[in-house]
Amino acid sequence: MQNETIVDNYSSGKLLKAIRQGVTALGKTTDTITLNDLAPVEEFHIGGRQATGDLLDQIDLGPQDRLLDIGCGIGGTSRFAAATYGARVDGIDLTPEFIEAGREICKWLGLQDLVTLRVANALHNGFDDNSFDAACMLHVGMNIPDKSALFAETARVLRPGGRFALYDVMKNDDAAREYPVPWATGPDMCAIASLPTYKDGLIAAGFEITAIRDRTEFAGAFFERMKKGMQSSAGQPPIGLHQIMGAETPAKIANMVANIASGRISPVEIIAHKV
Repeated sequence: MQNETIVDNYSSGKLLKAIRQGVTALGKTTDTITLNDLAPVEEFHIGGRQATGDLLDQIDLGPQDRLLDIGCGIGGTSRFAAATYGARVDGIDLTPEFIEAGREICKWLGLQDLVTLRVANALHNGFDDNSFDAACMLHVGMNIPDKSALFAETARVLRPGGRFALYDVMKNDDAAREYPVPWATGPDMCAIASLPTYKDGLIAAGFEITAIRDRTEFAGAFFERMKKGMQSSAGQPPIGLHQIMGAETPAKIANMVANIASGRISPVEIIAHKV
């Protein structure tokens, strides 16, 4: 899978402008907008902000920690980790437009001293060995075919005992899936893998897996709340994932929900430690 294809899938050329317009529509300014106000567009994964907190609460972050946010998008998880736990965070993503928007939002929220975002490849991230106390990755592996290389690179930059919190969508079988979905317009862009593939890759990279949690039930409840919210509101909310996914947002979400409901895919958390 070519990196350019992935970047093209996520780029619109007008993301920051759309978010600024959403801030105005919300009745806020870039000086008064809050972390919680931006959560609907910042958290580009199933379960949103709640899922982020549920995952990161398991790796005991604090001000003493340096966290690597792999595939950070516009930096929602990075900013949440900095604001909530006081951690210093480096976020990396392939998509320049995401990084540009994320850096600007960090300035709006006064988090630019704790959060550093840059364009980088998760398979060759450019950091020194043993640089981080923890790493996280939320809904990223579905665009990276070589899970073994991904986990080996993550292990390289973690200190011994470093924690790795991972939350991805995984396949349960090889049945055909509905497309488009948020991370892929078709099967040629989708690198979804099974839980055993993740487990084998992590262990081979030198990780010990300490927890696994299937979040299918949680996802169902989340999508039900999303559906009710859409039915009760007039049009799209001022701030939301439509600003990232564009006009195909309803179809992408509907297909993802259908794939989960049919049992073909599941959102799964894994917590691991570098041995």
